[in-house]
Amino acid sequence: MTDTVQSADGTAIAYEVHGAGPVLVLVDGAMCFRDSGPMRGIADAIGDRLRVVLYDRRGRGASGDTAPYAVEREIEDLAAIIDAVGAPAALFGISSGGALALRAAAALDAVTRVAVYEPPYMPEPAVAGAHAYTAELTDALGRGDRGAAVEAFLRRVGLPPEAVAGMRHSPAWAGMEALAPTLAYDDAAMGDGRVPRFDGLAAPVLALAGGASPDFLQYGARAVAETAGGRFDVLDGQTHDIAPGVAAAALIDFVS
Repeated sequence: MTDTVQSADGTAIAYEVHGAGPVLVLVDGAMCFRDSGPMRGIADAIGDRLRVVLYDRRGRGASGDTAPYAVEREIEDLAAIIDAVGAPAALFGISSGGALALRAAAALDAVTRVAVYEPPYMPEPAVAGAHAYTAELTDALGRGDRGAAVEAFLRRVGLPPEAVAGMRHSPAWAGMEALAPTLAYDDAAMGDGRVPRFDGLAAPVLALAGGASPDFLQYGARAVAETAGGRFDVLDGQTHDIAPGVAAAALIDFVS
C-alpha cells in the first residue's frame, strides 16, 4: 500500500513499507523509481527479514516535485520518510542513489548505517568527462529538449550510438523523457564527480561492487570505503545490474 509524507518544502513523497525489523530505506539511482528499477526485486528478496521502505524520489512515480531543486530537498525527503516510519534507519543506494544516500547519512543523525552499490565516482583523469556531461545535460534541459538529455545520459553510461538511436523508437522512450529533468538531480548529487570528503558521516559504511563490473565502477565503491573508513566488498559475478538475491543477502547481513 502506498502512503505519502509531506517533505519540508511541502512536496508529497510516495512510499511503501514491507516486512518487519530494522528499517532499511532503498534509494534509487538515475531514471529509476519504485516500479521501474531494481529496488522492488531487492525488497522482495529481503522479504520479512527487515522493514524495507520503497519510495519514489521527487519528480518520479507518484511523488511530487517543487522548484527550485537542491540536493538538500532530497535529504529532507528522506528525513520525512524516516520520521514517518520510525527512526533509526539504514540506507541503501545504487549508483547515483548511493551518492544521495551518503550525503543524507552525513546530514541526518537518524541514519545509522549506509550501504552503496557502485556509486559512479570518477578518478581524477575522468573528471573532465563528468564536467562535459553536466554541461551537455544542463544545456539540453535548459532548451527543454528532454530527448537530448536522455541521449546524453545513455551515452554517458556507455550505450553506443546505434543503441541510443534504437532506444528512441522503443516503447520505453516516452517514460524516459518524462524522467529527464531528474537526471539533473542525480548529477547534482554526484557533485563534480570526485569522491567527496563525507564530512559529518559517522554511520558505518558498506561499499559494494560487482566482480564482473568494469574497473571504473569498482573504483567508486573502493574509494568511498577508503574515504569514509568503511568496508569494501566485491560480489562475485555481479555487474552493475545486481541480482536481487545477492543484494538482499549483503544488506540483511549488514543491517541486522
